[in-house]
Amino acid sequence: MPTPTPDAPAARPAGPVTLQQVAERAGVSSATASRALHGSNGTRIVGEELRRRVLDAARELRYVSNAPAQALARSTTTVVGVVVHDVADPYFAAIAAGAMGVAREHGLLVMLAATFRDPELELDYLARLRAQRARAVVLAGSGFADRDFTRRLATEVDAYRADGGHVVAVGAHGIDSDTVRPANRAGAALAVRHLYELGHRRFGIVSGPRALTSVRDRLDGARRQLRSLGVMLPPAHVVDGGFTREEARAATRALMARAPEPTAIVVLNDVMAAGVLGALRDDLGLRVPDQVSVVGFDDLPFAADLNPPLTTIRLPLADIGARAMDMILTGPTIEARTIDLDAELVIRASTATSRR
Repeated sequence: MPTPTPDAPAARPAGPVTLQQVAERAGVSSATASRALHGSNGTRIVGEELRRRVLDAARELRYVSNAPAQALARSTTTVVGVVVHDVADPYFAAIAAGAMGVAREHGLLVMLAATFRDPELELDYLARLRAQRARAVVLAGSGFADRDFTRRLATEVDAYRADGGHVVAVGAHGIDSDTVRPANRAGAALAVRHLYELGHRRFGIVSGPRALTSVRDRLDGARRQLRSLGVMLPPAHVVDGGFTREEARAATRALMARAPEPTAIVVLNDVMAAGVLGALRDDLGLRVPDQVSVVGFDDLPFAADLNPPLTTIRLPLADIGARAMDMILTGPTIEARTIDLDAELVIRASTATSRR
């Protein structure tokens, strides 16, 4: 048999490669290999030459770090959980993107989880992330207006903190935590005032599931503004669009069958607003904004491309995710912090002066 030359690479070991094998290939101790690959919280820093030898050996052997073992050693990981309601919803996609951008800059890995608006699943994800020793969790989905759930969530958050984790909430969750708070009430009030200043007095609202605190906040902001302006809002003029285009479409047909027929509709998110516009234009043969004006909420990327382009309330969605991640990077404080982010009215072609 031919004898291997001194420069020939050694064979890759069969089976999973261990840290000890990487250390042997690099000619260093296991402790040195661990510090080179995973960093060190102490004062013993691996020199650049040794670190490069270890990295080269790990690459040659295709070594994969044992993340659970590292978590036990460090009492945490570089993983941050971001819990949303629906990954297909552009609202949550934008928030997650903002969080991921900051995480990438700081070497953190974002684990995205969708609850599909199931509160039990949110509790389950939080418990799983705690068991995995995730560094932090961003609760980016809306809170649930349920006292028993809120109590159980608070208990789970307390347990997470006791294990060294950090929880940041987006919006109202009823828990004592760092919070990034979008201007849901103020944004809905902006929408109402804009329509009122255009002369509208007959309003309808296409809402979402009222078990969600974000929906309640937006609905409360719209109602309060209408009351302050002396405008009546019949209970039958608030319909549930289910946060989907098709449900909002059906809700709009039901709304426009009620007297007095609204001349202005406030829609509590842009996904539903797309369904509202479709129902008014295609199902009911009504012209927007000549006969009915429509205002959405969130200013999702497609809002400007609807027919007509949608007047809406802009929330800084990517900034919401980024600010939540910034709070994680600065670490928890003794007193919970709140960051308030403003809403902005974006006027496009779906609103006009009332002619009725």
